[in-house]
Amino acid sequence: MTSFGKALSATPTTIPGLVYWDIPVHGDSRGWFKENWQRAKMTVAGLPDFGPVQNNISFNDEVGTTRGIHAEPWDKFISVATGRVFGAWVDLRDGPTFGAVFTMELDPSRAIFVPRGVGNAYQTLEPDTAYTYLVNDHWSPDAEYTFLNLADETAAIAWPIPLDQVEVSAKDRSHPRLSDVTPMPPRKMLVVGAGGQLGRALRAEFDGDARVEFASRDDLDLTSADLATARRWRDYDTIINAAAYTAVDESETPSGRVAAWAVNVRAVSALARVSAANDLTLVHVSSDYVFDGSADQPYGEHEPFAPLGVYGQTKAAGDAVVATVRRHYIVRTSWVIGEGRNFVSTMASLADRGIDPNVVDDQVGRLTFATDIARGIRHLLESKAAFGAYNLTGSGEPSSWAQIARRVFALSGHDPDRVNGVTTDEYFSTSAGPIAPRPQYSVLSLSKIEATGYTPRDHSDGLQDYLASHRNG
Repeated sequence: MTSFGKALSATPTTIPGLVYWDIPVHGDSRGWFKENWQRAKMTVAGLPDFGPVQNNISFNDEVGTTRGIHAEPWDKFISVATGRVFGAWVDLRDGPTFGAVFTMELDPSRAIFVPRGVGNAYQTLEPDTAYTYLVNDHWSPDAEYTFLNLADETAAIAWPIPLDQVEVSAKDRSHPRLSDVTPMPPRKMLVVGAGGQLGRALRAEFDGDARVEFASRDDLDLTSADLATARRWRDYDTIINAAAYTAVDESETPSGRVAAWAVNVRAVSALARVSAANDLTLVHVSSDYVFDGSADQPYGEHEPFAPLGVYGQTKAAGDAVVATVRRHYIVRTSWVIGEGRNFVSTMASLADRGIDPNVVDDQVGRLTFATDIARGIRHLLESKAAFGAYNLTGSGEPSSWAQIARRVFALSGHDPDRVNGVTTDEYFSTSAGPIAPRPQYSVLSLSKIEATGYTPRDHSDGLQDYLASHRNG
């Protein structure tokens, strides 16, 4: 008997992510009405905004019709349109709750949200029962499915009507026992731009994590017209975009301008479309160059953009595109130091070779080590921080490039006074090619990411650690 007058409410079950819902049903002598799925009300009440794309109905003539146990690589919101069923759900996901079982009866006043990889089965308790599925992916022969036998002794489901007395398909009777089931793997993470300095840091950060894949430009062309079908994107949960065009001065040339817009905007737009279409989390790395550097206090995440040159313009445009993706993190950083040639390694080399450099002394910021960016990205993902933009740099007292160079000399055992501080204009006065304008003040506020529980490393400590590890190596 359908219950009328319930309040909309959600109740977690013993299987993580499996949540049943009491749904208000309004009835009178003519019949009843319900809002079977109502996005605004239900997401406020705790239902994941799971993005359904297909609605399926299974109609069953007889009492005792039994179907399952099927686990698909998508989420389902299941309800009963007419009749009543005994439902059974078994966690077939790889993890500590593999094999956990939950059962309950469903009627039109009760529904259940079934996360990806949890097996679903039911047995009808009334004739003319309609069982409905709202799912967030289209059926595909390439998808990965998992099944469990209805009579599995480990699950030991107490079917109201014994299985030898009901209608069950031959296929459902032939599914494997739990000991032979291949668990549903978790959704994957893809790092693009895996060959760059941040990509290499992300490889180290996620080393040993089988669900993380890495792709270089040769593996995945972000500008290809076939990107939307290049992979089965619903098998992924997150894309980390570590690809970027960072040749700041070259971007001021005709060819560099084209390349900068292609990588920093066109490719980012393609990733944003894939992420939005498949409800993926998109992590994108931004830059202090989206600001003009005229501030006298650290830039917050939502300061208005005012880029000075082409590189900054492309990064600002990329940020605007990524911000349209529902699940996004924009990680804005500055003065990045990673593996390979960089400012710190160059200064250390000059010190060792007896060269006394001129170094810019009127640009102020904080170093950010690629390893710390990778660590911060992992923190945002694993802590499930609110989506949005986050500044992520080294912490501590800001420095000029010349001050950092002097510290490199000192830490390398050389006289820091060998570094001669000059203005930006003086430094570039003899350059033959185009020079991109630089923000003079690149200090970013870190209060927002600190509020998530992440503690940025002092950039002076990072510099000392970097030099110690690389000189000893």
